[in-house]
Amino acid sequence: MYRTKTWYLTALIVGGFMELIGFAARAASASQEPGCWTLGPYILQSIFILLPPALFAASIYMILGRIILLADGEKYSLIRRQWLTKIFVTGDVISFFMQGTGGGMMAQGDKMAHTGELMVVGGLFVQLVFFGFFIIVAGIFHKRMAALPTLKSQDPHIRWQKYLTTLYVTSAFILIRSLFRVIEYLQGNDGTLLRKEVYIYVFDAVLMLAVVAWMNWYHPSEIGLLLRDEEPSANGLELLKF
Repeated sequence: MYRTKTWYLTALIVGGFMELIGFAARAASASQEPGCWTLGPYILQSIFILLPPALFAASIYMILGRIILLADGEKYSLIRRQWLTKIFVTGDVISFFMQGTGGGMMAQGDKMAHTGELMVVGGLFVQLVFFGFFIIVAGIFHKRMAALPTLKSQDPHIRWQKYLTTLYVTSAFILIRSLFRVIEYLQGNDGTLLRKEVYIYVFDAVLMLAVVAWMNWYHPSEIGLLLRDEEPSANGLELLKF
């Protein structure tokens, strides 16, 4: 990130560290004797596992505007490029704070737990709505550009369709995870998803690890290098051919 100046991936990296801390806290909590659980690890796992996808989303949102600029395709975008990132990141910030506030309220005890759950579910719904609309915007741009490509998009070095594939894949992972968490919270403490730990690993941990791994392997640094008229590096950091 430092070498290729892809600073918009900072949120992704912070989210990855939060996931690591969250699941470490979950492991620490699980190692405690039944009935002797302490509040610290519970609060950490509740918030640090819940929030990272919103940070991942922020980085993903910022990539689409750069793809549009690189391919000279603003006329095909449903939303003007200068508003694109602002709209989706604003929705992401709203979702982030709703989930963070809700998670904090849940950690305070029974009196605030129900209100906190409603806040978290509301934040997750905001995330789903904005992410769903984001995929629609990206899909419309993709369809229009494929039907009538711009001159820049036909440059073999500008692999805009490959970049969009990365957005689709990572967005799908986050959407599935967010939908899982909505259902989990709606089911409540007695629900199957919350009572069986395997689900949070399959539909949260694995999917979020897949997002980080995909973004690392098919790294979007190539986009920034091309925008600065620099040659993409050949050291594996750029978006690889696939």
